[in-house]
Amino acid sequence: MHTDGGRVAVVVIGGGQSGLSAGYHLKRRGFTSALTDPDGDRTFVVLDAEPAAGGAWRHRWESLRMNTVNGIFDLPDFPQPPVDPDEPSRTAVPRYFAAFEQATDLPILRPVTVSAVRPVDDRPDGELAVESSAGTWITRAVINATGTWTNPVRPHYPGQESFTGLQVHTHDYVSASRFAGLRVAVVGGGISALQQLEEISRVATTYWYTRREPVFIEGGFDPEVEGRQIIAKVAADVEAGRPTGSVVSYTGLGWTPYALAAKERGALERRPMFTAIEPGGVREADGSFTPVDAILWATGFKAALAHLDPLRLRNELGGTTMHGTQVAGEPRVHLVGFGPSQSTVGSNRAGRQAVNSLLRQWKETSVRAWPKPEPEVVS
Repeated sequence: MHTDGGRVAVVVIGGGQSGLSAGYHLKRRGFTSALTDPDGDRTFVVLDAEPAAGGAWRHRWESLRMNTVNGIFDLPDFPQPPVDPDEPSRTAVPRYFAAFEQATDLPILRPVTVSAVRPVDDRPDGELAVESSAGTWITRAVINATGTWTNPVRPHYPGQESFTGLQVHTHDYVSASRFAGLRVAVVGGGISALQQLEEISRVATTYWYTRREPVFIEGGFDPEVEGRQIIAKVAADVEAGRPTGSVVSYTGLGWTPYALAAKERGALERRPMFTAIEPGGVREADGSFTPVDAILWATGFKAALAHLDPLRLRNELGGTTMHGTQVAGEPRVHLVGFGPSQSTVGSNRAGRQAVNSLLRQWKETSVRAWPKPEPEVVS
């Protein structure tokens, strides 16, 4: 089995839901494994940084149960089995992903980290070099599915380094027990912030800080109706090259059971962002001082795209202009699980869309991934 670099038609970077969907559709459209068929005309490989199946779900905090996650949509042609709503998502979802991998037999290498993707030469339609801990892979196209988990947003405020208490980001949050009996500033207005605020408020004194007044929406959320409208809004932003915001910035916050529980406990008393951090607490917007023992930065994540920096995909606005899943000006790169495909339903669709787009680029099945080298002439 070939596992240490080589030539391959498509490299999929990331083995979460988006990457698995892309891999499934590549195989369905006739691409073969670069691990077992390294000399094939149309091969692909999936490089995943995680040691096992599950993507970012492997790292969700232990109290996040299946009945509180925002809907996990099925992987392609692989319905989810019945699941215990009280099971932690960090075990249920990876188990489902692992079963999908076993059923589809995708060519996944893990754990493999990708450090950089670079052009091999100056030709705009030339090959790309994917530099990884499993060697360098020379490829004609990259489907990037690295998500956001490895790129947490960590804001900086004056005096932050002087704080003598505990500072934790959602990325490193495990459970509320770590904050028991403390005075905790919870920073952030997203879904994770709200879930963790509700949990921590059961065992600690909490203060909730957000940059903007949170917007709660009344009634239920229909992913097939409102979801399509939201995806259209995000797609319009990426088509225009504008940086996209958090999911909540497009959807608003729903009155979920945990939001209602936090409200009943009095934990949803939102404060404007503090202006500075001092050794024993925070300086409020009105100049007063609030002593706190811990700060939870539930401030979200941004797309993990640093390995693509050599391709200079970002524009002057700091965004990446897209046409569908394809990066405008860089047709060799497709981003899935990014922008409008950041949701689990969007991830599945984007995997299919990226593969279909690649095939259109390559004029369906008539174009080989690249010409085979001429046989060496020995004199």
